[in-house]
Amino acid sequence: MQELKPYKKKRFAKMAAIIRKDWQLYSLLILPIIYLVIFKYGPMLGNVIAFRRFVPGGNIYGESWVGFHYFRMFINDPTFWKVFTNTLVLGSLTLIIAFPIPIIFALLLNEVKARKFKRFVQTASYLPHFLSIVIVAGMVLQLTAVNGSINAIVEFFTGERLNFMQQAEWFRTIYITSEIWQGMGWGAILYLAALTTIDESLYEAAKIDGANRWKQTLHITIPGILPTIVVLLILNIGSFLSVGFEKILLLYNPLIYDTSDVISTYLYRVGLESSNFSYATAIGLFESIIGLVLVLSANKISRKLTERSLW
Repeated sequence: MQELKPYKKKRFAKMAAIIRKDWQLYSLLILPIIYLVIFKYGPMLGNVIAFRRFVPGGNIYGESWVGFHYFRMFINDPTFWKVFTNTLVLGSLTLIIAFPIPIIFALLLNEVKARKFKRFVQTASYLPHFLSIVIVAGMVLQLTAVNGSINAIVEFFTGERLNFMQQAEWFRTIYITSEIWQGMGWGAILYLAALTTIDESLYEAAKIDGANRWKQTLHITIPGILPTIVVLLILNIGSFLSVGFEKILLLYNPLIYDTSDVISTYLYRVGLESSNFSYATAIGLFESIIGLVLVLSANKISRKLTERSLW
C-alpha cells in the first residue's frame, strides 16, 4: 500500500493540473451538479418513509418504524396487481410497436433522394414532439369524440358511431397510436444522425458485388446503426414501467380503468389524492427496483449477445 501512494499522489496532481488548465469549462458543471444533488439525489432520502408511517404535518421521515408493512399491503392488494398488469401490457406494446417505428421510418427516409421532400417529411414528422402533452391529449379526445373526425369515418363505413374513450378495449390502441405519432419523427433523428457515420465506400463495394438496396440495408445500414439501437433499447427497457403518466392521466377516466390505469396514475391517486404517502412511496420504490434490475439485465444480455452495452 505504501508503494501506491506516490502513484496516487502523482495521478491526483495530474488531474488537478488538467482542472486548473480548463477550470472555466469545468465550472460549467457546478450548476448541473447542484441541480442533481438537490432535486435528484436529495429526494431519495425520502424513500425511508416506505418503511415508516408518515403523518402529514409530522416528521418528514415518518413517525414510527413499520418495516415492510406497506410492501405487504400492495402485494396483497388486487388493485395494485391490476394496474401492474396494465403497466406491463402498455410497456410491452410501446417497446414492441412504438420503439421499432422510428428505426423503420429513418431507414425509409434515408432512401429518399429528393432533398426538399425529405426535409419536409422530416420536419412535419418531428413537429408533434414539441407539442404539449395537454395539447396532444386534447387533440386525441377531440378526434375520438362521438362527433369527432374518426367517428365520421367509422359512420361512413359502418353506419354507427363509437364512444372510444368510454370503452376500455380501445384505450391501448389509442394510446400506442398517439405515442407513435408524437415520437416517430423525433426518434428517427438519432438514427438519421447515426446513418451519416456509415462509410459510403461500403455501399459502393456492395454494389460492385451485386447487392441490391435490401441487402445493403440488411448487411451495412442496420449493423451500422446497431450500437445506437442497442443503447436506446436499454434506456427504453429501463423506463419500461414508467409508462407516460401525463398523457394517461389526461386521457383516462373511471370507465376505462380496466386497461388504462397504470402504476404511475395509481400512485397519483393513492399518494396525492388519498394522502397515503408511505404506501405510495413503497410502490414507487418497488417500481424503481424493477427498473434497475431490467436495465442491468438488458445491459448484460446485450453485452453477451451483441458485444455492445452502455457500460
